[in-house]
Amino acid sequence: MTEALIALTAVLVLAVARIPLGFAMAIVGTIGFAALRGPIAAVETVGQLILDFSMSYTFAVLPMFVLMGAFVHRSALSKDLYEASYAWLGHFRGGLSMATVAASAGFGAACGSSVATAATMGRVALPSMRRFGYDPGLAAGTIAAGGTLGILIPPSMSLVVYGFLTQQDIGRLFIAGIVPALITVVLYFCVVAIVTRLKPQAGPPGPRTAWADRFRKLGKVYGVLLLFVLVMGGIYFGVFTPNEAGGVGAVGACLIAISRRHLNWQAFVDSLIEAARTTSMVFSVAFGAVILSNFVTVAGLPETIANGINALNLPGLAVIITICLVYILLGCVFDGLALLFLTVPVFAPMVVTLGYDLIWFGIVVIIVSEIALIT
Repeated sequence: MTEALIALTAVLVLAVARIPLGFAMAIVGTIGFAALRGPIAAVETVGQLILDFSMSYTFAVLPMFVLMGAFVHRSALSKDLYEASYAWLGHFRGGLSMATVAASAGFGAACGSSVATAATMGRVALPSMRRFGYDPGLAAGTIAAGGTLGILIPPSMSLVVYGFLTQQDIGRLFIAGIVPALITVVLYFCVVAIVTRLKPQAGPPGPRTAWADRFRKLGKVYGVLLLFVLVMGGIYFGVFTPNEAGGVGAVGACLIAISRRHLNWQAFVDSLIEAARTTSMVFSVAFGAVILSNFVTVAGLPETIANGINALNLPGLAVIITICLVYILLGCVFDGLALLFLTVPVFAPMVVTLGYDLIWFGIVVIIVSEIALIT
């Protein structure tokens, strides 16, 4: 228990010192194993953990969805998504903010990364909101909140990681994320409507778009809907596995980019390089988190926490609320994926003991991670 707390403190110190998080967790975890089991056993344990993780069939889906997102980014769909959303929503008060949320949801459905979604939509939407005199706080908040939809709307890298850690079916997690994502979009719309009603100058309405132009702009983004239906429909009806869906999605995104004349040979190579870099970054964080989380488990932290909760005899809902607060606090420091690798092995057994479903808990974790990501 003491060793685990020292390790977590050391990781926080290294993170504040701007040491890459993956390396910080790997270093601390390896030193921790060496202190408990000796240097030779530590090297053998760390090597086996990395090998087992690298050979995981479940995690093989991740590079495919990353590649799909790279092709979608190259196809310049983000601008068309924003223009289509603006055509239908822009004439309302706060319409540009609503359009940003809607476009973020569409882009997130094909990208799977919150950071990429927020960065892309920021480049597309922020100039328009500035031009129409939107409140800077509302504009920035909309982009940040809309960007977080990328980790909830399937296919999502975070859901893949959670499924790997808890041995839950990736397809069921993807399906479970759809309705909460739609509810989140509607709630974001409601927040924008309330803010602009209380403060009309924060989000003035734009000009109304003709119906013909609305449908014309909507027709430009059929590729995103087609890709989403192809991937999620194939998984839901059992046509292919999540891993096969990742490959189909990557090929589909590539064909969409080609059909839109945005993918030449150089762009194709750049997409492959971008996907390789992103995957390498994710795996470096994953390796470090797997090493540290295993050390923390060996040191007895999960067992100690579980025993403490049992001793307090807290109701299940109180435990879930406490876990959510822990995620929000840790999210101020840790990357979203690193947070999952560190905490899910600790909290998942506890949640099962309380009688909660791990699919449901996974969606709760992702939603709370969205909030933490904004911090």
